[in-house]
Amino acid sequence: MCVASLRGATVQDHVALVEIELCGELMIAASAAEGDRLSPDLIDEVLNVVQPARPPEGPAGRG
Repeated sequence: MCVASLRGATVQDHVALVEIELCGELMIAASAAEGDRLSPDLIDEVLNVVQPARPPEGPAGRG
């Protein structure tokens, strides 16, 4: 089996690196969580997801 060496390679896929880091964070959270699944709220917390602000309801918020 021949494996190519990546020593000295300067090419990095920054998006892939971020995705790998986020997957690792989810795996750590899943291993520490109780139960079979992570709740959507916990997933959002682990991934630092911020919910967009909702426009105000009523006549003033109807643009």
